[in-house]
Amino acid sequence: MNIFDVLTLIGGLCLFLFGMSVMGDALERRAGNSLKNILARLTKNKIAGFLTGLGVTAVIQSSSATTVMVVGFVNSGIMTLRQSIGVIMGANIGTTVTAWILSLGGISGDNLILQLLKPTSFTPILALVGTALFMFAKSSNKKDTGTILLGFAVLMFGMDTMSDAVSGLADVPAFQNMFLMFKNPILGVAVGAILTAIIQSSSASVGILQALSATGQVSYGAAVPIIMGQNIGTCITAILSSFGTNKNAKRAAIVHLSFNVVGTIIWLWVFSIISAVFKPVLLDMAANYLGIAVAHSIFNIACTVLLLPMSSLLEKLAVKLVPDADKKEEVAELDERLLVTPPVALERCSTLVSEMAEFSVTAFKLGLNMLNKFDAESAAQIREAEGKADHYEDILGSYLVKLSGHQVSDSDSVEISKLLKAIGDFERISDHSVNILESAEELKGKGIKFTSAAQKELENLCGAVSEILTLSYTAFVKNDVQLARDIEPLEQVIDRLKERMRNGHINRLKNGECSIEVGFVWSDLLTNLERTADHCSNIAVCIIDSAENNMNIHESLRNIKEGNDFDEKFARYARKYMPAE
Repeated sequence: MNIFDVLTLIGGLCLFLFGMSVMGDALERRAGNSLKNILARLTKNKIAGFLTGLGVTAVIQSSSATTVMVVGFVNSGIMTLRQSIGVIMGANIGTTVTAWILSLGGISGDNLILQLLKPTSFTPILALVGTALFMFAKSSNKKDTGTILLGFAVLMFGMDTMSDAVSGLADVPAFQNMFLMFKNPILGVAVGAILTAIIQSSSASVGILQALSATGQVSYGAAVPIIMGQNIGTCITAILSSFGTNKNAKRAAIVHLSFNVVGTIIWLWVFSIISAVFKPVLLDMAANYLGIAVAHSIFNIACTVLLLPMSSLLEKLAVKLVPDADKKEEVAELDERLLVTPPVALERCSTLVSEMAEFSVTAFKLGLNMLNKFDAESAAQIREAEGKADHYEDILGSYLVKLSGHQVSDSDSVEISKLLKAIGDFERISDHSVNILESAEELKGKGIKFTSAAQKELENLCGAVSEILTLSYTAFVKNDVQLARDIEPLEQVIDRLKERMRNGHINRLKNGECSIEVGFVWSDLLTNLERTADHCSNIAVCIIDSAENNMNIHESLRNIKEGNDFDEKFARYARKYMPAE
């Protein structure tokens, strides 16, 4: 093996790792919506969690990516620690799919069918199709499909290049002696763990081992301990991702590590006894692509069969190693680890915006009640909700901007725009709730009251605003376009009602029925109520725009007002809230 073979080996390794990374990232994006649905159905049943982990990892071809997602889910409160254990175990088996795919590179024979199954026969076609989709397709999903095919083609080309480059090592004594050393199980485990920790992918590490097996110098006795070590090394990614997370997320990373360490110790002990006592001939035979894939699967399945029934013990161990803190720890609302799967991150953002909508609307309605009966406890709740809304707007706004910088589908991009607009409106609604509260405090503090006619008018307007808030919240949470179309007619009624009440106040002032001081409070209340209705209108337009993929608020409002049923809805709300004078 000369210097050119070494350079070829390095080039093949780089192509292999690059292809695996590109293919994995594209698979995550392409499977994103499916991941949302799978995780939404996740139950506390450990078998369901196990199957989820297996399926997700088999799709995205990376147990490291799955476990990093799991750490993020636990940190965000999407998943409990107990749920995560089954998913982590399933991920260990799901990752073996990659080795089986790579084993196609070891197919040999003159049979036409066998030749067609060899990656060198079909990867050029995949690369051609992938290039065409990537360059010419307009849909992001099709582009991701093209990237998957290109990544796979590059991966297999790198694998083939590595195998050709190392073939000359078969006659190098030093290489032969190195793999004789790896027959020491502890040394083999250490080498497998270190290599995998460096490249942070057990799938890639197994692929490299398969490429080295092309030399014919890698025996099963040396390969099996290395495979065991690779399972430990892949834990480094989850451990690193757990830094800065809450205690349960750290425990999920510990579960991943302890599962692989305990499984390796037990089965390494069994392997060593079998090797020493029975001395199977198989262990001295040269390993091949398929044999390594089989060994990888058998080991991971054996670990799961052994430890899945004892998952509660792993949970207790993790809790013991990461004990509860003295003070109550708040669960992080958003986790940057979720950004690796934009659809899941977007789903989490949508959930938080719905929470923000709920407490903002609730706070405003509490403020309306304060106008009739002041309550100190409710006042504290309103101010707390306003502070929470400010916090949610900050973290959601920053997070959604970061999310928009990732490769997202067209529909997800529209949803991000909708959420970015909606959080501003819900935050302003919470601000207006505090303004209403302050008006109620002024009325109480100064001992002033509205006239009976004014009070009746105010109650009528408050009823209309309360209804439009309910409509907006329900339409947003349920993404109900038809309900959203009911909001603008009511908002127009509220605008006219406000002008009628303003004019009525001016007449009362002229007649000496109320004071200037009361007028200031009255004007503030009308302004806050009317502006709240405006924000509800904005929310409705966001819902309609996102459904129609038309982010033009002026055009949407014009279309709503020109709709066949607008006048009918306006008349219905006018009869309800604008009685004839």
